[in-house]
Amino acid sequence: MKKLSLLVLSIFIFTACNNEEADFQAETPVSSKTLTIQEVNQYISDQLQQSGDVDWTHAPANVLYSAIMHGDGILSLGYGQPGEHFAQVKTTDLITAKQNAISIAANKEGINKTEDFLIADDDLLNSIELKINNLETVIALQTANNIRYIDPIGYGLYVDPNGVVLKSSSGCDQSGQSINSNDYTVISPNAWKPWNYNIHNIDDAWNYSTGAGVTVGLIDTGISANQRLLGSDFNDGASSGRSIQKFGTFIDSNWWWSNNTDGPNDRCGHGTTMASTIASPRNNDAMPVGVAYNSNMVAYRGTEDVLLNDYHERKGVSNALKALGNRSDVKIISMSIGYVWSIGNVKDAVKYAYSRNKMIVAAGGTSTSLTSWYGVIFPASMSETVAVTGLKDNGYNRCDICHEGSEIDFTIIMQRASDESRTVPTLGFNNGTRKYVGGSSVATATTAGIAALIWSKNPSWSREQVLNKMKQSSEFYPSRNSRFGYGNIDALQAVQ
Repeated sequence: MKKLSLLVLSIFIFTACNNEEADFQAETPVSSKTLTIQEVNQYISDQLQQSGDVDWTHAPANVLYSAIMHGDGILSLGYGQPGEHFAQVKTTDLITAKQNAISIAANKEGINKTEDFLIADDDLLNSIELKINNLETVIALQTANNIRYIDPIGYGLYVDPNGVVLKSSSGCDQSGQSINSNDYTVISPNAWKPWNYNIHNIDDAWNYSTGAGVTVGLIDTGISANQRLLGSDFNDGASSGRSIQKFGTFIDSNWWWSNNTDGPNDRCGHGTTMASTIASPRNNDAMPVGVAYNSNMVAYRGTEDVLLNDYHERKGVSNALKALGNRSDVKIISMSIGYVWSIGNVKDAVKYAYSRNKMIVAAGGTSTSLTSWYGVIFPASMSETVAVTGLKDNGYNRCDICHEGSEIDFTIIMQRASDESRTVPTLGFNNGTRKYVGGSSVATATTAGIAALIWSKNPSWSREQVLNKMKQSSEFYPSRNSRFGYGNIDALQAVQ
C-alpha cells in the first residue's frame, strides 16, 4: 500500500501542545529585514525541538512578519482576555479590543478604509484576519493590550531540518486495492467485516447497538460523489432509517479573500475512507461495513488534504467546527487531520465545539519517517479532544507510521505486524472499489464509531459519561499508560 494513503499528516508531524494564552510583551526584533523561508523554518524547528509547538505570538517581530509575508501577507489575530476564545454576543471590552487592534493596523499600514485590509471579522470566534505589508504593524500589535495570539495563518512552507517538505495532497489516494481474503469476514446480508473488528469486539457489540439515532460529524476532505454507499445507498442491506448530509467549508483556493467554498465532494480520497470506517452500511454488495453502520453522518469538506498547511484549509476547518458545534443532533466530531503546530482560529473553534458538548475525536499523528522523534499533533494535543493512535496486532507496538505520547487517550489495532500494507479495509473512492487505510486516521474514525455505539445504547448520557465508559472499557483502566493512554477499547464491554 502506498504510505501516502495512510497519513494523518503526511511526511511527519510534531507535538502541538499549547496552554492558555496570556498577555505578553514582544521581543525586540533581531533585525528589520524580511527573513528567508529557510530562516523562518529554522525558527520553527528550534521551537518544535524546545517546546513541541511554535510560539508565533512571542516570536521576534521580524520572524513573525517574515512568516506573514511568505504567507500572502495574512495574519490571524485573536483578541480578548486569555480564555475568551469565542462569544455569542461581543462584550464592550471585546469590541474595544478588536477595534483597538484594527486601529493600530490601519495606522501603521496607512490605510483609511478598513475594508482594504480587514479580510474577515468572525461573528462567533474572537478573531479577525488582516492583510498587512509593514513590519511596524507587527511590532505595534505585539505590544498591544488584549491580544491573545497573532498567527501567520497563510504560512505553510515548512521544511524540516532533514529537508522533508510538508506538502499539499498529503494522504490523498483515489485508487482501489485488492484485499487479502484473510483481512475480512463475510457477514449478513453480504458485507465485509474488517479483521480488526474482532479484536475490539465490535461485531459482538452490534448485538447491543449499531449506532442508530446518533449523528457523527466528520471534518475531512469530503466524501466522494462516486461512492453510492456513502450517498444514495447509505441505507442499504441491514442499514436503514438514517441520513447522510454533505457540506463544504474549504475556501476556494483561487480566491483567498472570498467566502466561496469549493463544494462538499472529496477530491482526495481520505475523507471517503474515514466516512466508510465510521458508518459504511452493512450492505449486501460485498463491501466493507462501518463500525456504527446505523448512525447518521454529517460530513464537512473542510480541507483539501489531511495537512492543514494553508489559509484555506485552516479557515475551512475552523468554520466546519463552528457549524457542527451549532448542530444539536451532532454528538461526535471525528477529525483525522491536523498540523505541526497549533493554529489559533482552529483552536478557538475546537474550544467552541467542546463548549457545545461535542466529543471531538482527533488523530494523534501519522508520518513516513522519524515518528519516534515527534509526539502528538494538533488538535489532538488539546485537552478538549480525545486523542487516538494506531497499533500493530502483536501487542502494544505502534503502527509503523503512527505517533504516540502522553496526550494519547486510546489505541486501535489497525495494522498486521507481518505486513505493514495490510491495514483496515474500507470503501474505495469509486463505486465497487475497496482499499486499505491505516495510521492514526483509521484508528480515530474507528474510535468515533465506537463512541456512537455507546451513545446509541445510552442516548441520555452526557459526553463525560460516554468518555468514562470508553475509559472503563479499555485495557489499562484505571491506570493510564504514558504512551498509549487507556489502551485498546473493548466495544462489547463499552455497550454492556
